[in-house]
Amino acid sequence: MADWGNDLYTGRRSFDFVGQSKKWYVWSAVIMAIAALGFVVRPINLSLEFTGGSEFRVATQSAPANYEERATAAVRDIAGAGSSANVSTLGGSTVRVQTEELSADEGREVSDALAKTFEVQDNKVSSNFIGPSWGKSVSQQALRALVVFIVLTTAMMALYYRNLKMALASMIALAHDMLITVGIYSWTGFEVSPATMIGFLTVLGYSLYDTVVVFDHVKENTRASFANRRMSFDRAANLAVNQTLVRSINTTVIANLPVVAVLIIGFAVLGPGTLLDLSLALFVGTTVGAFSSVFIATPLLVDLRRKDPEVVKLAKDAEKYQARQSREPALATAGAQASASSSTVTSAQPRDARSETSSVDAASDVSGEAQGQTLTGRKVHKYAQSGGPRNQPKKTPRNRRGKE
Repeated sequence: MADWGNDLYTGRRSFDFVGQSKKWYVWSAVIMAIAALGFVVRPINLSLEFTGGSEFRVATQSAPANYEERATAAVRDIAGAGSSANVSTLGGSTVRVQTEELSADEGREVSDALAKTFEVQDNKVSSNFIGPSWGKSVSQQALRALVVFIVLTTAMMALYYRNLKMALASMIALAHDMLITVGIYSWTGFEVSPATMIGFLTVLGYSLYDTVVVFDHVKENTRASFANRRMSFDRAANLAVNQTLVRSINTTVIANLPVVAVLIIGFAVLGPGTLLDLSLALFVGTTVGAFSSVFIATPLLVDLRRKDPEVVKLAKDAEKYQARQSREPALATAGAQASASSSTVTSAQPRDARSETSSVDAASDVSGEAQGQTLTGRKVHKYAQSGGPRNQPKKTPRNRRGKE
């Protein structure tokens, strides 16, 4: 795994995430279409805090196997055969019954009926009434928080990267993650409670964090590419995704380990509740967020900037550089072959001819030095015309200095 990660970081091994962007877009579009279809086929199961109604909790020693049928029958005996009842267990012993809004008298009668049905004392049954106005206020505050988060995040990303298209790509990735996460809740029928909304906002933060890490590497690589003109924008961005791939996998796995543990305990022991609602949102969101950071955000950024003048010019310069790099080995090979053929021709000459050629070259060197010129015809300074090994000027002997 370490060698694989090092190869991805150095570019020795690479996955073409950017080049296959259309494939990732198609897969994401299909998943988002299925998620959106869930809103029509099976609307979101909003909790009592959003819709309003009455809630009863029956504390028993151990919930019977047919607790759902018994609780539903008790509610319908009082509120009518057409009334709805959402029955679940909390911790394996507490039976929770949620109904539509009941009057005060109906609430007392349902509480007494539940106590008789589960054979417990009246003080073991608690009731709670939540008005629709309170649920409406919670929904408005949640939507307001989401809008403020998106606006502030977009502004921060645009200022940090000094590029609006980077902020736009990250926001599209966030919308992608949120749509899929809420769509999974719709299809599975899990209840969306205030704790779930907190989980959704946490998912947005995690997805944004993962995208920022990848975009930081994209920024570093593309800045170097704009400086040395050796790599195009899309190749530099793809290298950044490969460099952060192992980190994204490790972070997602480590973050999901405790979440999976809470999910297992919630399903097996605790039952529906705040922990289960929160952990399910975190598990789905972190997994989808890691996918979008690698397969959606960076390829989308490259496509948004593909026609920018500086990006187009960088692609041309990088193509010229790569062409020069590919020609250099060919030129080196041709030069080596020419040297080898020249050596073959020289060795093939008769010995007398080679001696004659050497004598002519030596004579030319001597005549050139005698005339104070090199073989190229350039004049040599008088101090450099010495025959010494180091070409130093001749010095006057000490005993003759001052006598000339």
